[in-house]
Amino acid sequence: MSTETVTINRLGSGGDGIAAGPDGPVYVPFTLPGETVAIARVKNHGTVMSTSVASPDRVSPACHHFGPDGRNGACGGCSLQHAGETLYHAYKRGLVVDALKSKGLTPDVAPLVIARPGERRRMVFTARKTEKGMLLGFNQASSHHIVDIDECPISSPGIVSRLDAIRLVADALATDSQGFRLTVLETLSGLDLAFEGIRKIGDKQRRAVTECVLSMRGIARVSNDGEILIEPQKPQIDFGGVPVIPPAGGFTQATKQAEEAMASLVLDHLDKAKRVADLFSGSGTFALRIARTARVHAVEGDEKALQALDHASRHAQGLKPVTVEKRDLFRRPLMASELKVFDAVVFDPPRAGAEHQCRELARSGVKKIAAVSCNPVTLARDLSILAAAGYRITGVTPIDQFLWSSHVEAVATLEK
Repeated sequence: MSTETVTINRLGSGGDGIAAGPDGPVYVPFTLPGETVAIARVKNHGTVMSTSVASPDRVSPACHHFGPDGRNGACGGCSLQHAGETLYHAYKRGLVVDALKSKGLTPDVAPLVIARPGERRRMVFTARKTEKGMLLGFNQASSHHIVDIDECPISSPGIVSRLDAIRLVADALATDSQGFRLTVLETLSGLDLAFEGIRKIGDKQRRAVTECVLSMRGIARVSNDGEILIEPQKPQIDFGGVPVIPPAGGFTQATKQAEEAMASLVLDHLDKAKRVADLFSGSGTFALRIARTARVHAVEGDEKALQALDHASRHAQGLKPVTVEKRDLFRRPLMASELKVFDAVVFDPPRAGAEHQCRELARSGVKKIAAVSCNPVTLARDLSILAAAGYRITGVTPIDQFLWSSHVEAVATLEK
């Protein structure tokens, strides 16, 4: 370990400040461009010891768990609470712009659709049972240490206000001191608690969690590794006026506000389409909205998500026909010959993107495509495949739904 003084030049893709070191870039968390800091350096990672020049863009963090001096340790849930809005918004948009430029793409990129505190309806916590009680919070960055939280400004008030109740349910279910994950989704009918990694749950734990949940209000469902343990009410979310019961632990967009922004962009682009393929459809975020005006074929590899979509479409009124297909689009994308019956396609893949599917789209005659992505790097790769085949990128909109993190969503629209 060495001690040295460095000047931060820029923010990296993970949110750390980056300084130029003698052997390459040095990554310094909790710093901003223009700051001069003394650091303790180990290889290419620096820890701030003192700051001699602070950035005018620096602001006070919104949460007392944030940063190296955070309560109970430096919470790893956020990385950029110290950045003012102007710098932060430019950084988020820049992640998308830079990824596109790396592939030679220079389309119009709209201003960032911003996120606000208190919007997150889905939170993924880490937890562990100890002799002193249940730890519930987030891992410290690059560590297994759990920062036990009592506040979280990014989370919805409906989750933050129930942290003690969530701890009680976790304590009733945990069988040992091993750590586990807990996804909390705020639904219209209560909190949906999806545990992952609690081993050897027996009758004792099942009885305890049942008694615990029935003694309180506001818990709709509790599951572990997809197995429903108790469900006082069906958890329900809304996709454009269509009620959906998501599978236990299933994917949903983290904020309703970002979901609505993405859906609006997709629907506007596919406005006059009559037959649409929704690829990587999940439980119907886009398919059920599109079905108000067009026939939809939804394709998804997760059977439970597809069942939720199918059930919702069958019980909703005012929708055009919706067909579903279980298919691994990474291994078996829809071929160009299968795509010829559609006049528009929307795809929303995981972080790995949709490379193989885009190669088939590039060979197809589909006139309009809406690409939704949570990873600017793979989005840029996928768009470059389509652009090389003659598709014109008509717009790209970055969307923030993971406030104060380095993650950004984007919706790109294309025509041929």
